[in-house]
Formats: sequence, structure tokens, C-alpha cells
Amino acid sequence: MAAPKLICVPLLSLLAVLVAYWYRHVDDNSLQNRLDTVLSSLLRAEQKVGLNGDRPPRIAIGFGGCLDIIVDGVALLQEAAIEPSYNPIHHNFIDSETQLAESFAYFFPPGAASERFVSNETLFKRLVDASKRLSEMRWALGGNAPVMANRLAAEGCDVLLGGRLSPEETGVLSERVTVAGESIENADIHLIMEYPTGARWGNHVSRRANRYIVHSDSHNPMLDSLEDFKEQLEDFQPDLLVIGGLQMMDSFPFKPGQREARLKALQELLQSMDQSVGSHFEMASFVEQGLMKDLLEYVIPYSDSLGMNEQELPNLLSLIKGGNITVLSDPYPRVASILDQMRELYHLLRSQDLKEGQRQLTRLHVHTLAFQAMMVTRGSMWKNTMSATAKASLTANRHVCGSTHIDTRKAKLIMDDSFSVSREVGSQRIPFKESRPVSCWEEDDYEICLAPVLVCTEVFQTAGGGDNISAAGLVLQI
Repeated sequence: MAAPKLICVPLLSLLAVLVAYWYRHVDDNSLQNRLDTVLSSLLRAEQKVGLNGDRPPRIAIGFGGCLDIIVDGVALLQEAAIEPSYNPIHHNFIDSETQLAESFAYFFPPGAASERFVSNETLFKRLVDASKRLSEMRWALGGNAPVMANRLAAEGCDVLLGGRLSPEETGVLSERVTVAGESIENADIHLIMEYPTGARWGNHVSRRANRYIVHSDSHNPMLDSLEDFKEQLEDFQPDLLVIGGLQMMDSFPFKPGQREARLKALQELLQSMDQSVGSHFEMASFVEQGLMKDLLEYVIPYSDSLGMNEQELPNLLSLIKGGNITVLSDPYPRVASILDQMRELYHLLRSQDLKEGQRQLTRLHVHTLAFQAMMVTRGSMWKNTMSATAKASLTANRHVCGSTHIDTRKAKLIMDDSFSVSREVGSQRIPFKESRPVSCWEEDDYEICLAPVLVCTEVFQTAGGGDNISAAGLVLQI
């Protein structure tokens, strides 16, 4: 009687393996079907409306431009013989190898985007030379304004770009982009040190894919295309003015009063714009408190719309509320936290008395890894918020994966199955529906729309993600 028992044990083990495989196969199919449904639903929402008007939208955007060298950040540090630092410190600018290691160690583990000026030209040249020795190094058009310009052109807009660009830069611009600014021989170079989720540098491990950017610009901080740009604006007759790239002024060694003079010149341009023309300011990684305060005086009060990510939102809010900046924030914020911060920023900015030429904020767009959130004042100039939010979400995947075609086998959802609209006790909870993934609702005098992102799992490029997302979100709203 012992023999049948001996035969039964391996049979039971085999059966258990087959059952486990079957359940995993069912789960995989169920997840794939869910992603496919979300994708098709987002595509329908995006395609629900087209470009408005009898002519292509005309968008003017400044400032600056550069050539990006995109490399694996850890590989570059290793090639440059820069050892991991176990003393993470935030530095406003980089002047030494030690400061670079400490700063990278500060932002790398949480996977927070960062951009820093390198005042040490010898160190920056050493990093550039090291990047050129890496086999997977590649060049790309860089700078907030040119990247947004190319995205806007790809979406069917005619664009006026304020920037002094080299032939290499203008050579990769869309034919729909007109450059306002004298040509330069040598472009500013930005080093884009990218890394994937789970990357290791010594004992440091990144919690999410992102990039650390270093530059040693000479043209961009001066906004030296501003006058040419202003001269061509009237004839161009834009439907929307977009300002970006001002983080190039952060920690730059200006002469006394020089930065303030350039920002005053920008303020005069913004004041001169017809109020019927929308004005959008794209935020970035600002770390110098003085510059942030200047932006609150010279730029933000003249903007109808603001675009930012999950790091830049609490940074701006902290400055307005307490006079201090917040360099590092949660890289995976909950929906309720972002929505509460958006409401607070919206009300704080709209509560201020308007001076001549100033505008009242009517649009906020916050882009995070997991979701896109838009807040738009009812009755304002901004249209099609639901479709615009869907388009922003889809663009996030398209850019990071480096393909116009979205492959759900290379994507994942990291949003919860439902979310609270606020951290307040008893707040409404909205379920996530695959067939209607964009949730929109009204509060006070504004509408909020929120869409999940099909997060790319095979990253091609994170740099320029926010610029592409914000530009795409604006296209359907003007």
C-alpha cells in the first residue's frame, strides 16, 4: 500500500505548480486587459476635441535653448572617477567634485528631479569629456522653450521661439517654429544624468526613474533673445504666450542688479500683452530663494496659467506661505495631498490685489509620475479640460518611452483603485474606472480633472518630460 502514496506526492506538487501558473496567467491577462481598456478610454478622451479655430493655434514661447548630452548618471560618475558620497547635502550650485557627489546623493535615492549650475568650468568640461567616452551617450535638443516648441509644432501649432540658438539646434527644430533671436556659434550644453528605478550608486538605490541635470550656461541666464522676441510678438499675433527656462538664472553669478534688470524687462513684455492672449509660466527646479521671490514679483502675477511637478508645487507654496523654499518633497505624493496643495496655491494667488497689467490665475496643471491634475476656473479662456488632461497623460508615456505608439506591455498603473479629493476627514472618494479614467468634478468656482498615467516601464528618456506634458496639455485648451 506504500507505493500509491509515493506516487501521489509528486503528482500533488505538479498539480500545485499548474494551478499557480494558471492563476498567474489569468492575473496577467486581467491586468493586460485593464491597461488596454484604460489606454483606449484615454485615447477616446484625447480625440474627443480637435484644434480650435480656422487657423492653427499660434503660440509664442521663450526663452533660451541648449544641446543636451544624455547619459546614464551612475555610469558618468564612474567614468569621471567620482566616488559615491555618504554625506547627502543640498547645494544651490556646484563648485567641486565633492559638492557634486553630495548633491547627487541627496536627490538620487528619492528619485527627485534636480538641475544645478556648475560654477567650476574645469569640472564641467571634465564631465562633458567623460560623457563623450560613454558608448550609450546621445545628443538631443534641450531647453524648456525649444522642447516645448517642438511638441507644440508636432501637435499642429505655429510657434515663435525666443532663443539664441546654434545651427545644430535650429537644424532639429520643426519647420513650424520661427526663431526670434540672433544665431550663436556654440550652443550651451546641459548634461542630463538619467537613472532608472532601482539604480545603484554605492549603497544608494533610486526609488524612481528621474534625472539630475548640470550646466554651465553663458547665454540662457541673460534672456538675451528677449528684445528680438518682443519685437516680433506684435506681428506674430499669438493666441498664447509661454514663458519657461528661467531656472537658468538660478545661482548664476550675475553682476549686482543685472538679474533684476532682465526680469524687469520681461515684466514689461508681460505687461504689454493684450489680456485676451493667455499667458502660461512653466515652473522648474528653483533652489535660490531670492530668484523665487523675484518670480513672485515679476512673472507669476502676470500669468493666467502655471505648470509644475510634484516637487515644484510644494516649493512655491512654501515660499508664499512662509518665505522659505522646500527643495525635496515626496516623489510619490497621494492624489489628496496634491489636490489640497493646488487648492491652497490657487486661493492664495487669486486673493492678491491686482496691479496694472497683472492677471488672475485661472489654470493650474500639476504633472506627477502617477497622474495628471488640472484645475481651471469656470468661465475662463481655458477649454476642453477633460480632453487636455487625457492628452497630457498620454504624452507622458509617449515621451518617456520614446514612441508615439503606446504599448501597454511596457506600462503600468501606480494610481490607487480610488482616491480621496482631500485629506480632510470625510472627504469624497472617487473610484477609478478603467472605461472612464479621467475624473472631473466642480468645486467653488473651478473644475478639477484628474487622469492616471500609463507609466512607462522601459524608459527611453525622462528629461523634457514635463515640457512635453505641459505643452500637450495646453494645445487643446486655447
